[in-house]
Amino acid sequence: MKTRAQAIRVLVHRFERALADTLFALLLLGCVVTAGWLVARHDRIWDWTQSESHRLTRESRAILERLEAPLRLTVFADPQTPLARMIGQLLERYAHEYPELEIRYLDPRRFPEQAREAEVSLQGQILLEYRGRRETLAEIGERSISAAIARLTRPRHAWVAIIEGHGERAIAGERDTDLGRLGRELLELGLIARPLDLATTSAVPDNTRLVVLSQPRLPLFPGEIEALIDFLDRGGHLLWLMDPGPPSGLEPLLEHLGLAVLPGQVVDPEAERLGFGTTAAAVIDDYAPHPLTEGLAAPALLPGALAFETQVAPGWALATYLTSRAESWNETGTLSGPLTRDEVIGERAGPLPVVLALTRTLPEREREQRLVAVGDGDLLSNAQFGLQGNRALGLALLRWLSEGEDLPELPPPPTAAEPLELDERHRTLIGLGALVLLPGVFLIGGLGMRWWRWRGR
Repeated sequence: MKTRAQAIRVLVHRFERALADTLFALLLLGCVVTAGWLVARHDRIWDWTQSESHRLTRESRAILERLEAPLRLTVFADPQTPLARMIGQLLERYAHEYPELEIRYLDPRRFPEQAREAEVSLQGQILLEYRGRRETLAEIGERSISAAIARLTRPRHAWVAIIEGHGERAIAGERDTDLGRLGRELLELGLIARPLDLATTSAVPDNTRLVVLSQPRLPLFPGEIEALIDFLDRGGHLLWLMDPGPPSGLEPLLEHLGLAVLPGQVVDPEAERLGFGTTAAAVIDDYAPHPLTEGLAAPALLPGALAFETQVAPGWALATYLTSRAESWNETGTLSGPLTRDEVIGERAGPLPVVLALTRTLPEREREQRLVAVGDGDLLSNAQFGLQGNRALGLALLRWLSEGEDLPELPPPPTAAEPLELDERHRTLIGLGALVLLPGVFLIGGLGMRWWRWRGR
């Protein structure tokens, strides 16, 4: 009997380590499976990054603060598909910031009537509903969703008229010189931008708050100039995008506003250093304190810009102006070869005014009228809109001119992740750490553990 008990103890001792290892492996596997199930069923996010890249941007959170009633989002997609789960992860950020957000999913194949009513044609489109107003999105992203929410919170949309018909920059055009990107920005801000041909319309419509005038290729007719002046006399706001060269029939408007243009165009050696490829551009990198320039920091580039005198007509006031750098001047000669300033022929040293902001108060309107003259229409063109600080400056001008419309700040467009750039010292430290330090620590630790076990025998 004793021999049998000893044999059992020996057998148990022999398999004790194997049983313990097996039990540990089973428990570990159970923990991993349970954790995976919990992660798949319940998403929990803690954003500890300095840039808060895993939560809504500051602009989106400010837009959600405007909401005063429940917001309903309907995602037209099968909730079991990867597309729906990806959209859900984005919408959960909104739900975290705004608890009164209702999210539901509808498969457009199972509910075709609802999809047709919401004008849904693609899987993954979102219908937003707020206080009886609705909008269906085709593009899904934080910027587009936040812009749609901002539009739903505004009771009405202001009209922006873009003067066309004489070769001006087209608001819906896709050429480098057109304003198509600006038009899309206006739409996201909730402004309705429409082309206006004054040759076929006797006057600027009364519901127009802002007119955008770019340099025409063909002179405007006298009646069209009178319609623009009449619009200003009625208190309308104007964004005038000028270019070097003849005014193309706009001389009466210049005289009406008391604006004077310096000859030639602005050149600045700094423009070439910033990657523009030529010195024939004005660089704005010093923003005077003013509500118009609040939050601006990045330099703006105005290729082929003209400069202004700081004078305006009686009744108007120069609210502020933006200038080129001190190293710039207005070059009146040909833009070839080495350029130097010739003071004798009237080339002035910078800084030179290239953007003028004018205001005046109309007693019958009891509000401030605003006008901005820009010495370069390329600032807002498709080719230059995203360059340096051009977009920020252009949107700042629009917000200032749209005073009273309460235009929201939208999240910046998505950009590629910034590359990680390491200097030689950091690369050396990482290489030594990965190839020498860590293997050395593991080797010393292994040898030390083996020595400890050997000593304990």
